[in-house]
Amino acid sequence: MALLDELSGYEFEDLMEDVFRKLGYENVRQSARTADEGRDILMEEVIDGQRRAVVVECKHTDTVGRPVVQKLHSAIRTYDYDGPRRGLVATTGRFTEPARKYAADLGTREDGGIELLSGTDLREIGEEIGMDLYNGRIEILCEEALEPTHPTADRDAPVYEAVRDVANLEPATIPTPETSVTLEPLVTISGRTSATFETSVGVVHSLDETTDLVIHADRETPRVASGDVRSLVANPTAPRIDLDARDLEATFDAVERKRFDQTETEYKEWAIDKLRAIHTTTVHYTGDNNVDYEKTCTPNRSDVRVQSIDPVYAPHVRSNLSLGAYDYRYAYYAAGPSRTTTTDAFHRCVHCERAGADGSYTYCDNCGSINCPDHVRTERLEGEPVCTGCAVTERFALQTKYFYDESNLEAFRDEYAEMAIHEKAMENVALAVASAIALAFFALVIVVGVVGAVGLL
Repeated sequence: MALLDELSGYEFEDLMEDVFRKLGYENVRQSARTADEGRDILMEEVIDGQRRAVVVECKHTDTVGRPVVQKLHSAIRTYDYDGPRRGLVATTGRFTEPARKYAADLGTREDGGIELLSGTDLREIGEEIGMDLYNGRIEILCEEALEPTHPTADRDAPVYEAVRDVANLEPATIPTPETSVTLEPLVTISGRTSATFETSVGVVHSLDETTDLVIHADRETPRVASGDVRSLVANPTAPRIDLDARDLEATFDAVERKRFDQTETEYKEWAIDKLRAIHTTTVHYTGDNNVDYEKTCTPNRSDVRVQSIDPVYAPHVRSNLSLGAYDYRYAYYAAGPSRTTTTDAFHRCVHCERAGADGSYTYCDNCGSINCPDHVRTERLEGEPVCTGCAVTERFALQTKYFYDESNLEAFRDEYAEMAIHEKAMENVALAVASAIALAFFALVIVVGVVGAVGLL
């Protein structure tokens, strides 16, 4: 294992010389260390039967900028070699965008071009050739994200689907929501924990398990992702996009890309400690003297091996929909056709905060509110839903009636004044029925009384 950040610049060059030999390059040697003129390693490669020189610059730094690439470009042109030449910059850190652009303009593997190998690239190369190259300062440079939209539906389809079961609200009538996406960094770490615990009586506990951790990586302290988010990220079939090839600004009203707060090594060290804690257990056993003992078994750091670290951006899509006097937020993590909801204001009563997708909710077209059954009534004049928050009320026939506004209330007052007595009574059906029952009972009592009096004559 080579901890690249612990090496000196010369030691890093020695290591890269071995790496290039393992990769199949020929005549690999270092230039004079006293005055390398921008050429640390010189080597050759054979492409389609033609031999070509490769001039290498090694940089043991956090960041490599454009001047380093320009210097190597000059060194390639002045290198005395009878044949085509190209360059290569290897660093334990990362390249700035101007450095990448300068190299891209030259071409990477063409005659005169310059290839760039970052710390992340070196780790991947190490895995391919059986060398564990790990740099404690390698930044996570991730250009992949889970697909933020459904492959066959438009951007706002999840919002329309969410309001579909809200009574009195037709998706086709609602305005276009304002929708943004935040690319949140997550890291999937796969680790294998193998440990055996022995006492004087022999082995009392052993384990050999592979565990996948999905963690939010946008804060100083990593957080384990929840079950739903974990399922989205850990799903090997979840569709991904290349951020360099996808113009998300053309799809969303706003795009934010958060940074990975720590390096790969720091996440690796955190995961090792986490896995040790996960697999710590207390076992009970009986000793040779028939006395019961207990032992807390905690794996050593050397018992945990991180097998892979996979960074990815998870799209956190947030939609804001204005209906009347109210703004509603709907948010979810997306992975193509799959998503997990984080905020759903369409299934929450604006008056009492009762929430839940399994409840019944009704939209009030009068003010734009979404309401639970306790806070929605039927408008007396229009016969449509109206919420208790915006409705104008008045009692008729001892019962409260609900109206959109004062104008509707005044119209009903006039209508009520023209009603016959029995029609007015029907404005309170329960009262009318009770009155009818009382009158019938009273009439029955009179009839019984009359019949009884006649019988006495």
